[in-house]
Amino acid sequence: MNMSSGSTEPRRRRAVPRALGVTAALAGGLAMVVAVAVAAGWMPGWRDWGLPGTGPKLGEHGMTGKNNTNASRIACALPPLAAQRPDAPEGMVWVPAGRLTPGDSVYPEEAGGKPVQLAGFWMDRTEVSNDQFARFVAATGYVTVAERAPDPTRLAGAPPELLRPGALVFQVPRKLDGPPDPLQWWRYLPGASWRQPGGPGTHLEGRGSLPVVSVTLEDAHAYARWVGRQLPTEAQWEWAAREARDQATPQHEQPRQANTWQGRFPMEDAASDGFAGIAPVGCYAGNALGLHDMIGNVWEWTRDAWRPGHEDAPPPALQAARAAATGGPLAQGVIKGGSFLCSPDWCMRYRAGARQPQDLDLATSHLGFRTILEVR
Repeated sequence: MNMSSGSTEPRRRRAVPRALGVTAALAGGLAMVVAVAVAAGWMPGWRDWGLPGTGPKLGEHGMTGKNNTNASRIACALPPLAAQRPDAPEGMVWVPAGRLTPGDSVYPEEAGGKPVQLAGFWMDRTEVSNDQFARFVAATGYVTVAERAPDPTRLAGAPPELLRPGALVFQVPRKLDGPPDPLQWWRYLPGASWRQPGGPGTHLEGRGSLPVVSVTLEDAHAYARWVGRQLPTEAQWEWAAREARDQATPQHEQPRQANTWQGRFPMEDAASDGFAGIAPVGCYAGNALGLHDMIGNVWEWTRDAWRPGHEDAPPPALQAARAAATGGPLAQGVIKGGSFLCSPDWCMRYRAGARQPQDLDLATSHLGFRTILEVR
């Protein structure tokens, strides 16, 4: 991942006991990609990771410092839709067919979008909540990736903490040492998962309406299959976020009706949008289609494989989607929408055309998902 482009998220460190090279990295999967990044100086190796005990005490939702300013608002009622089809599945809205030219012009990875024709589909009005995911786990006994022990063969030479189940958790640093570096505000915490999104000692009591986080692509696919749906492709997600209109947002200012970061990132979130940290689903006004939190709050998984630009999309796109769904050899997937950590001075990804890579097996405290239902 290119840290200079405003990314808020580092990758899990992997030590690779063989010679490094860009060609080998591209052929050898995520472990080699990260190893090359370490060798090139783009990011520190795992020995430089922040581990439990090295950072400040965690607050709610994996954040330190100020908690939600609207802590009493543990749920937000969704407004009635102006018009809804009689065949609408519960909790979903219709996204009509149309022609999309994806992308934007802020970061290099947004360029090169070619027009694509999309059929209509149903989409969840909100991100999947903790309560919804809990019902899935209770019914199936599913264990998320963050709750399973990592494969030690993929983390050869790593310290014991990184061989324990866990997830990346954001925490506000007490101070910044040197240039801004995501490793100063992200920690890999053993024990962190969707049940304990801020790490051991945190919980979901009273937070059932918050979006579920610390879920990987595998976890999101498992939930989607259980409810008889799919994850959106990158193009479907962007089309819905654009309100089924083939035009990028003309301005790139920070949105007012979205949960993003106001203030000096990552030290102080002024929370002028009402929340410091993750908000319950549906607390902000929906877009013209009736979709809430498409921008901000938490990042959302798509089912597409990551590529550095739209022009590099592997044809057909469905091939990448199926590989991701079946655990194919894909190192990273595409996430969309930005999160409560996006700010004008660090991560301007609070736009429909913004995109970012995410390790398929790495759960983080600001990443969730929503589902779609395709009409055959």
